[in-house]
Amino acid sequence: MSTFYRSVWISDLHLASPAAQPERVHSFLDQIKCDHLYLVGDIIDVWALRKKWHWPRQYNEVLHKLLKRSRKGAKVVYIPGNHDEFFRTFVGFTFGDIRVKARDVHTTADGKRLLVTHGDEFDAIVRHRRVFSLLCVGAHRQLLLVNRAVNFIRRCLGKPDWSLAAAVTRRVQDAVRHLANYESLLVAEARRYRMDGVVCGHSHRPALRRHADGVLYCNTGDWTDHCTALVEHPDGRLELVHWKDVIAAQSPPQTPRPPQKSTPRRNPRVRVPFGGPRAPVAASTSPE
Repeated sequence: MSTFYRSVWISDLHLASPAAQPERVHSFLDQIKCDHLYLVGDIIDVWALRKKWHWPRQYNEVLHKLLKRSRKGAKVVYIPGNHDEFFRTFVGFTFGDIRVKARDVHTTADGKRLLVTHGDEFDAIVRHRRVFSLLCVGAHRQLLLVNRAVNFIRRCLGKPDWSLAAAVTRRVQDAVRHLANYESLLVAEARRYRMDGVVCGHSHRPALRRHADGVLYCNTGDWTDHCTALVEHPDGRLELVHWKDVIAAQSPPQTPRPPQKSTPRRNPRVRVPFGGPRAPVAASTSPE
């Protein structure tokens, strides 16, 4: 059964990257309905496509789901990010009822005005250290691949998933926070335009919190590791949906199978082959 949301924001699918998870994206889009759908950047990883062409059938199914949303009446807005900046040349155009914009303003059901942007323009490392940014992207992909192997072993042992990539990324980003100051710059941008909040992606760190001056900071997260989306309920309430947890709750618990009783093995009957040796005849004991 589909869940209805007034608005949905997703970002950082990174289709064409080895870290992409199109099956989870498809299952999410298949189980929701909405009036507004925002694709907040890095939907197609053009950087990865330039390095190696990788486009399996699952990616087409995801794009078909996105186009289907617009045909069914949802207002779909695509805001390109730094990994799909190629599509920024098409800002102002409409493709299959999907509008391409540099940024947008969304008004919630309860009247809050939210600035919607991918957010890479507020990342000092991406803007001024592009080579270092590319190296970080490559390292992050390798971490995600190692993380998948680690989580496979953990699931075999009955343990929950653990995000190695998020742990390492958190430590690195905390070390350079005084340089990037990503969240503070985005909140200041929303405040400058007298918005009630800002919705972004890019950093792969899902968040939904209110700053001291009342400005909301909403980060949609990503679909390579966290699999999160920002949603607006019909009454205007905002929520972060962690799709991994939703899938885990939907799957029935696996009950251990009762041990099977071992039946004793019967001794095989010994058969004497036809014409085989006969039992010896006892010697005669008659008196002479």
